[in-house]
Amino acid sequence: MVQKRKNWLAGLGGLLLVQPIIAMLFYAGRLPDQYYVRKGEMLELSTVLPIEAEPAASVTAAALTETPQSQVTLRLFGILPIKTAEILQTEEIQLIPCGQAFGIRMLMDGIMVVGFGEVRTADGLCCPAASAGLQEGDVIQAVNRQPVTSADHFRQLSSEGSEMFLTVLRGEETVELRLSPAYSVQQEGWLTGAWVRDSTAGIGTLTYYEPSTGCFGGLGHPICDPDTGELIPLASGEADAVTISGAVRGQAGVPGQLQGYFSAEQPIGTLSCNDRCGLFGVLYDTPAEEPPIPMALKQEVTTGEAVILSTVSGDTPEMYSISIKEIDYNSDTQNMVIEVTDEELLAKTGGIVQGMSGSPILQNGKIIGAVTHVFVSDPTQGYGIFAETMYEVSRSTASGE
Repeated sequence: MVQKRKNWLAGLGGLLLVQPIIAMLFYAGRLPDQYYVRKGEMLELSTVLPIEAEPAASVTAAALTETPQSQVTLRLFGILPIKTAEILQTEEIQLIPCGQAFGIRMLMDGIMVVGFGEVRTADGLCCPAASAGLQEGDVIQAVNRQPVTSADHFRQLSSEGSEMFLTVLRGEETVELRLSPAYSVQQEGWLTGAWVRDSTAGIGTLTYYEPSTGCFGGLGHPICDPDTGELIPLASGEADAVTISGAVRGQAGVPGQLQGYFSAEQPIGTLSCNDRCGLFGVLYDTPAEEPPIPMALKQEVTTGEAVILSTVSGDTPEMYSISIKEIDYNSDTQNMVIEVTDEELLAKTGGIVQGMSGSPILQNGKIIGAVTHVFVSDPTQGYGIFAETMYEVSRSTASGE
């Protein structure tokens, strides 16, 4: 009996020793390596188990609140070291949460290849563009070292029938190809066989407006070509006023969408950046008369109740309740899993629908992020992105970095 008790106590002791190690490994992988902290404040984390931040070995306590960049050691229960994290000092950011739908008109930086067709020549069928090595999603930026300004411009150059030296953006890589148009006996002209697009338009939602700079962020995800799925490189573009006329309800397997129309002759702003974190630019005037509120830093976001601002009818945003189910610090853009709990919104749209991307998420009096995607299998749920992540892009775009 005594031996059994000893074995039981030993097993219990081993279990108690293993659990903190598991927790340490969990948080080491889950918590980010870098945090912004407002000047004069210390890093505080909202975690299930208490984690404290203390100055790293080579850092003084004063340096954490007085220097632009420093390091802390994150300790479980204030004792067990988890990891070292970088701390960056920042001013408090004040933003106006929007929620208004807006129209998007984009002219590409070049022309995108969206498909291929065959050219009927005297010798048979061929596709010069595919034979030259072009791929769907490629962006042709120049022909014979001269910028391509539109799809019509490209067709005009190819109609000359001469060999074309192409400068092509493929993902993040630039490649150079030689393309020789073929003479079509059907259309009696020189063709490349490439289907190309030079612009796009759509509807999204404004997330925030910064009154001190006039800059805005929206969508929370990039504008991508509908055929290739590739991010569209932006040459120029404008934001336009939009009125929402209705919504197609979402259901499992079939995402819904907002329906609307461009409702003003003059644009309300310009677009400057199409990024994986959203669409950014400058508005000519404030889109809302509400006062600015603080932007939450990512460590201040918690699971639980929150609200979104979204326009699903007319041109005025309304507030709807949601629940934040999960938080992921390590994803680039899918930082939150959210669920719509508002009965009114569920009745109108079935949950999250296309066009609501960019709807700001508010919690505890701060703007914490934006709606980005809907789960096709369950339109009541979707992803959200941190406002901090969007604002970093907005700030670097405004400063020209």
